[in-house]
Amino acid sequence: MPKIGVLALQGAFREHVAMLRGLGVEAVEVRRREHLEGLDGLIIPGGESTTIGKLAVKYDLLDPIREMVGAGKSVWGTCAGMIVLARDISHGKDDQPLIGVMDVQVQRNAFGRQVDSFEVDLDVPALGAPPFHAIFIRAPLIDSVSPGVEVLARLDDGTIVAARQDKLLATSFHPELTGDDRFHRLFLGMRT
Repeated sequence: MPKIGVLALQGAFREHVAMLRGLGVEAVEVRRREHLEGLDGLIIPGGESTTIGKLAVKYDLLDPIREMVGAGKSVWGTCAGMIVLARDISHGKDDQPLIGVMDVQVQRNAFGRQVDSFEVDLDVPALGAPPFHAIFIRAPLIDSVSPGVEVLARLDDGTIVAARQDKLLATSFHPELTGDDRFHRLFLGMRT
């Protein structure tokens, strides 16, 4: 049985844990460096990216997560987690701590404030049919990707909202808030 960690410093970590456990996966809430030991992968949830980043610095988690990526472990960032995974932020905040391992540039709060949150059905060829019902809450978007990054989903206007690079996955939206476990299964399949 795979053992997947969910960074549990702030944000929607409980929903990811529940989704993983529903798939028969051992899910571990990660708050300290030692919680990363023995994991097969890690999910960095949505929430507030600056808070997640600063707490990851406080608890000395940035370098160990970078080491996980370097060791070939799968890591998935959803919404704020995508920001923390990115190498670069456009129109960003200088005080935003980043893990900085995924070759994408992201834009924070790209769709506006909380009241501008929305839901949309996305065609995601990697998941097959039917479309994936995506929930965007103060969501970022991906401005640009480097060669080697595969775009998994775009909005109708071409905006990139999901991508993967090797064993890294990033989604602008919150798959953990739906009853659809296909993104979680995709992530679990990236371990091999």
